[in-house]
Amino acid sequence: MKKIALALSLAAICVVANQAAAQQSPWQVRARAVNISPDNKSDPVGGVGASDRLTVSDKTIPEVDISYYFTPNWSAELILTYPQKHDVMLDGANIGTFKHLPPTLTAQYHFLPDAQFSPYLGVGVNYTRISNVNLLNGAADLEKDSFGFAVQAGVDFKLDKNWSLNLDVKKVQIRSDVSIGGAKVSAVKVDPWLVGVGVGYRF
Repeated sequence: MKKIALALSLAAICVVANQAAAQQSPWQVRARAVNISPDNKSDPVGGVGASDRLTVSDKTIPEVDISYYFTPNWSAELILTYPQKHDVMLDGANIGTFKHLPPTLTAQYHFLPDAQFSPYLGVGVNYTRISNVNLLNGAADLEKDSFGFAVQAGVDFKLDKNWSLNLDVKKVQIRSDVSIGGAKVSAVKVDPWLVGVGVGYRF
């Protein structure tokens, strides 16, 4: 009986060890090229009845994100880049630039985590830090902090157990008040669409 119990114990240990070895790491990193396309729904400069509006330029940026899987279906993703510079136009004329740093954190649900074609949806929050504002030769300024919501949809196409291709679309709420001489003259609603393609690696 002791020999049988020992053999069963060893077999159980081997099964657990094999299962642990087969499990994926909860960590994943992705690198994407992302096109930022602002909605540009700013208020008219000068208030109701004015026609001049502020717009922010499109831009393609590099992006890195880090994901942690709590379960095969649920994960959290931190989306990072470096400060990005945008042109600002007033009624089509360039009036200056600013930089923004927009880290975003989302919670994601992966519908088919074990499939080769694995879609997901995400929702989260965005914090954008605005800096290096140079509008109208320093006469105008932007509010420096923006907090907003973010929604996300994407899909991973698995190449093997580690590598995958990724398509990702996000809608991020980024807004800032514009002031001249301390008086608010407009509210800029950047609210961009971010469409990205890239590669992922699951450790």
